[in-house]
Amino acid sequence: MKLTAQNYNIALGGREAFLVRMLAQERRPIFSSADAKRLLGRDARLMLHRLARKRWVLPLTRGLYALVPLDVGVEGADVFTLHNFVAASLLVEPYYIGFWSALNYYGLTEQMPRTTFVATTVSKHPVVVLSQECRFVRVSPRKFFGWQEVQVDGHPVRISDPEKTVADCLDRPQHCGGTETIAKAIYFSHDEVKLSQVVSYAKRMGNRSILKRLGFILERTGLLDRYAHLLPESAPAAGFTKLDPLSRRRGRHNTRWGLLVNYELDPEGWGY
Repeated sequence: MKLTAQNYNIALGGREAFLVRMLAQERRPIFSSADAKRLLGRDARLMLHRLARKRWVLPLTRGLYALVPLDVGVEGADVFTLHNFVAASLLVEPYYIGFWSALNYYGLTEQMPRTTFVATTVSKHPVVVLSQECRFVRVSPRKFFGWQEVQVDGHPVRISDPEKTVADCLDRPQHCGGTETIAKAIYFSHDEVKLSQVVSYAKRMGNRSILKRLGFILERTGLLDRYAHLLPESAPAAGFTKLDPLSRRRGRHNTRWGLLVNYELDPEGWGY
């Protein structure tokens, strides 16, 4: 039997049907326990428990639920899935999907991260939603910009634009799988990504390490002559930044870029 508007009240009790109907009218496919309490009062917790048992509601994480669409059928929550970007967008404010997740979204890496990376200005512990971890990367307010809104399964989701994604990954390579991941993205996609905008974003973010890593990667991949005019002519800031934050602090010092080269990039071994 497939659930339809005609047999929907038979499957649900009166208070349960009222909650489902009101949430649908308010266009809240994702809702909180506070939303349910606003509509039902002190019965909310019991009704949510019953709806989850009947597979009309899918618990996502503590205090957050998804209303299973009518057209899913009698299997309900057993077969209903929610895109990890949509789930992540509901867990914190402000936010944008970024770093490794955005790299993959734009096709700048073929690697599919198991974790959804979310940039935010607040501290928040990782959350697991439907077996998918959401990791929240706290960034300073001055770095929180450069996102756009896209539609994911009919839901508006904020995600860093391609150039801000590259700048963020150069800023914090540990959140995109390491320096090699972002180096490959630049090497294979430099014609599609506007590196002039990446440099502009880097200056606005105020972290010289972004330009250090970018300059080194361009040099190591044979692209520096083409893009040298985009980089500042002044000497890099004092001190040596680790090229790869995920690798140990040992290696050779590159004085041109002010980097501790603790990870060897090998573009000759990269294939499409």
